[in-house]
This record gives sequence, structure tokens and C-alpha cells, in this order.
Amino acid sequence: MVEGALTSTTASPLPGAAEAEVTKNASAARTDLGMAAKIDEVGESVVEVTFTVEPNYAGWRLDRYLCEKIRRLSRVRVQRILRTALVAEVPLKASTRVWPGLTFRLRRRSLVEPKTPDTVREVYRDEALLVLDKPAGLPIHPTARYHHGTVVSLLLRQHGPLFHAAPAHRLDRETSGLLVCGRTAEASRRLMRAFQEGTVEKEYLAIVEGWPAEDAFSVDAPIVEGTPTIRIAVRIDAAGRPARTRFHVVQRFVRAGEPFALLRCLPETGRQHQIRVHLQAAGFPLVGDKMYGPDPGYFDRFSRHCLEPEAWERLRLERHALHAASLALPHPLSGERVVFTAPLPEDLATFLPGVGADGPEENDPPGSSQEARALAHLG
Repeated sequence: MVEGALTSTTASPLPGAAEAEVTKNASAARTDLGMAAKIDEVGESVVEVTFTVEPNYAGWRLDRYLCEKIRRLSRVRVQRILRTALVAEVPLKASTRVWPGLTFRLRRRSLVEPKTPDTVREVYRDEALLVLDKPAGLPIHPTARYHHGTVVSLLLRQHGPLFHAAPAHRLDRETSGLLVCGRTAEASRRLMRAFQEGTVEKEYLAIVEGWPAEDAFSVDAPIVEGTPTIRIAVRIDAAGRPARTRFHVVQRFVRAGEPFALLRCLPETGRQHQIRVHLQAAGFPLVGDKMYGPDPGYFDRFSRHCLEPEAWERLRLERHALHAASLALPHPLSGERVVFTAPLPEDLATFLPGVGADGPEENDPPGSSQEARALAHLG
């Protein structure tokens, strides 16, 4: 079979995209059936965000737990929130060691929620496994900014409050692609273990600026969290955790007189933002990446809703051009290897030659990889 075009070996997935960024403790994975957080409206302008501690966080300080769940907040800000907005049935403070099943709430003013996609496509489902094709712009879990427009909320609205599907890995809000969920407690634990042990094979498609000189290259560069300008970003640092990604050029092309390439990305580790920061380090940033792209100030101005039109023109896309094309993993019940694929979404497909690029003479520059024909069906 052509790599990147496999089908399930135990069941046929529905026809049909995953930057599955597993962090150091697979902390985004849910090891029980409950969602980590849900948001309830308790008044005309007040909401309560309810958290239920998962087993893999047992013994963590409460403030550290919240920093992990709301990564954009500093420890100092989390401690202030705990002093002023915490609602719980038992006495809690920042230094309290949490335990599985502990439930508490944070009360805050209701904010206008940004618009997000209102549907998510189901690729495959059985009694233990749910595989989704997450659209770009849709966050997975409820946060301070997003509560109705999340994967978790959509599933509850579509299937009712008794439907259980715990996402087993992270996927950035702007990244489109395959998202794997466990439908039972044991399935969730096995999926989390598979990601932790590296038995999940992940393949992504990325559109980058520039033409790599070689058809295949790799980046082996350790990653640490935090940069001088963006706390939730990562950076390359010798003191960081090992991270390695292999890249293969699928196609080189020109658009509006500028060189671009379509790459297959094969991460051998699962660090946060790994593919994005490795492409930045290699000199081929993702098209549309506001955090690791042409200007480190773009993300801050975007977050404050004041990114200038010239910046949007330079970014070329409203989101970063990264898509999960394939996931291969052991089925949580049978252990048999299953493989799921999904095509490029329309916004990325139309950026490629023959749809959104310049004339035909620019679609096949010298040195274009022969993999383009082999993977053409993915787009």
C-alpha cells in the first residue's frame, strides 16, 4: 500500500484529517470517562468552570494542576484566581495536593465566545474507540475563552450527556486532523499508554515557506517551554527534552512569485508544538503560523485583536497550515494495528498548485518530489 493511504485492519473507517502533541505526562489524555472541565451558566453574566481531577494528576499542587489545564496563565495569576474565584465543597488553597475525583469550580464573568466550527466529522466509532476529523479553529476542551464551541461540547450536544469519549492526545486549535478518543476508562488508559510509549505512528501534511534543498531531512533539536515574548510557546534549547522530526518533500511550487513546499512530517517524539518549532528552526516555517512564523509579535497582536492587514497578507492563511493525515495505533481492545487517514481540508487544498497557485508553468518547478503523485489522493 502507498504510505499515507492505509485503511483500518479491523474495521473500515468512514471515508474521509493530527498534530497529536503528547506532553511529558500525556497530561491532556483523560484516564477516566469524565471531562476535565465543563462550564455552566449560573447567572446572566456569570459562569462557573467545573474541574474534576483525573487520576494521572494525583498529588499535584492545586495551582500547578490549574497551570497545566490553563496553560496561558502564569502561576502567580492562577494563585490570585484561586484566592478570589474558587468555589469548592472542601477547603482548598494553592498548595493543596489534589486527588482523583476532586471537583471544584472557578467563577468568572461570562465573555463573548469567539465563533468556532459547529460540526466535527466522525471517521470511525466502535464500543472502545472514536476517531474524529477535527476542523481547524475548534478547540478540544472547554477553556476560559471557549466553552460551547469545543469538541467535547459538540459531542455532548450531538450524543447526549451519557455519551463518553475522552480525547487521548492534544491537537492545537488551529491544526486540523485526526483526533483519537477512548470510549471506556480502560480504552482511555490503553490509548494514553500507547502515546506515551511511542507505539502510535503519526503523519502530518504541512505547507511551508521556501524550498528545502533535499527531498528528505530531519531535525533533532531539544525543546523547552516558554519564550521571552510568549509564555505558552516553546523554543529550541540544549537543556530541553529530546525531540526529533523527519520531513519528506511531497511537492515544491510557486504562488504569487514566492516558493512553497508541501511536506510530510513524521514526529518521532511528541513534544508540544514540535513540528512547528522544528520547521522554524530548519528555516521553513509553516504558512500562516502566528507563533513561529515571520514575526514573533504577530501572536501577541492577534491575541489582542489588533493584527494589522499587512500581517494577515504576509501570513497568507488565517490559520497555520498543518494537518493530521494519518494515525496508526494498536486498537485498545484487540491490540490489532488500525490505521486511519483523512484528506487535506479545503483551505489547505486550495493553496496547492492547480487550485490556488499561479499558472501551470509554476506548478512543477525543477526538483519537485515524485511523492506528489503518490499522495495526490490525500488532497
